Amino acid sequence: QVHLTESGGGSVQPGGSLKISCATSGFTYSRKCMAWFRQGPGKEREKIATVHTSDGSAAYDDSVKGRFVIFQDNANKMIHLQMNNLKPEDTAVYSCAVDLLSATTGGTNGGVCWRTAYERWGQGTQVTVSS
Repeated sequence: QVHLTESGGGSVQPGGSLKISCATSGFTYSRKCMAWFRQGPGKEREKIATVHTSDGSAAYDDSVKGRFVIFQDNANKMIHLQMNNLKPEDTAVYSCAVDLLSATTGGTNGGVCWRTAYERWGQGTQVTVSS
């Protein structure tokens, strides 16, 4: 059974940093596309970062590019999202997701994983940015 469990959310002041993590189980971790989505209050869920678990290729939405870094932790079968220079508009529930179809590569500039369809999500972790 596929499980994705997020952790590390919390409250932080504008300009601060936070790292959130996603633990995985129930599927073969290698050669997968994984992603972070977020849903802010009154907003639709949006994809913000993707990573290929084997080659590490990553892609980002413009709203977080240059501030957030997604990376994989192959030894522990996890992915993480390092969030820097946080803004109030980053306040949201952050969820990780996986495409269970294997992907040989994440593609140039992470394009394969950015474009793929994600079918399983975790429950999410709340991130609140406020002074």
